[in-house]
Amino acid sequence: MRIVTCSKNGQHELGIVIDDRVYTCSDIAPSLPTDMIGFLAGGEEIMAELTHFHQALTRGGIARPYHSLSEIQLVAPVPHPTSVRDAYAFRQHVATSRRNRGLDMIPEFDEFPVFYFSNHQAIQGPGPIRCMPLHLEQLDFELEVAIVINKSGINIPASQADEYIAGYMIMNDFSARKLQMDEMKLSLGPAKGKDFATAIGPWLVTKDELESYRIKPSVGHIGDKYDLAMSCRVNGLQVSAGNFATMHWTFAEIIERASYGVRLFPGDVIGSGTVGTGCFLELNGTGRIENPAHQDQWLQVGDRIELEVTGLGTLSNSVVLYHQ
Repeated sequence: MRIVTCSKNGQHELGIVIDDRVYTCSDIAPSLPTDMIGFLAGGEEIMAELTHFHQALTRGGIARPYHSLSEIQLVAPVPHPTSVRDAYAFRQHVATSRRNRGLDMIPEFDEFPVFYFSNHQAIQGPGPIRCMPLHLEQLDFELEVAIVINKSGINIPASQADEYIAGYMIMNDFSARKLQMDEMKLSLGPAKGKDFATAIGPWLVTKDELESYRIKPSVGHIGDKYDLAMSCRVNGLQVSAGNFATMHWTFAEIIERASYGVRLFPGDVIGSGTVGTGCFLELNGTGRIENPAHQDQWLQVGDRIELEVTGLGTLSNSVVLYHQ
């Protein structure tokens, strides 16, 4: 299923997308929750009920009113996560970014998956990303995939962790690099360089939709892994290409680490970190090494950023200047 949160009569409402039709849960059945957190808290029981209605609507067994996808406004699938963690799970991105700064690959990368907490109150969906002037000093995209948890648990072993994943979605971890680099000189952060906007969407895709893309995990690793092409276009021009299969640490392993001595809750969002070539910070650094005349590229007001991942759709955002 492709599960969405949309704006209907000024309110956020849960729904599903079938082809180009959006069915809101309130129109499908009164027993279904009408918001994402309620749906996630319902766990496997509510997932099974919504799947039943999805199958019935798909085969024409029942009829319900719907809206055209083109005429409805989608917001973040999980508009109000209970928390947001973002990992650092792609070796190519880590190794290249460190090389570009004149640093060796850090050996601890292979010992455990690492993550930081982002601002769960600054989640955006498709549409404009409002930036303050300082954000526009080296504004960057980050091409990622994210999951959302739909079952509470603590000390979750990687061998069972995929059972806690409700589905997958695209994430764009917008980054103000000048702010980020300045604050991280103090050995804390990222904070202000990351806390203003994280975009997710356009929908949450359940695991059954991705089954044909599932591959074996790398040797020595545990958990589901998928062969999904990832790309970014800025103003229609492709600037980045990678693959979800190159993720070194699986989400199952990240969940095991995140839940060590800490309870995870339905609605917790976890990002993969940036795929190799998945941000201007990495691309600019490589460009300067390969060509001394390289001109750095950063996001500007008016730019349109489209992140596309096989099976997960396209997340489209634009950069606008914040006005109170």
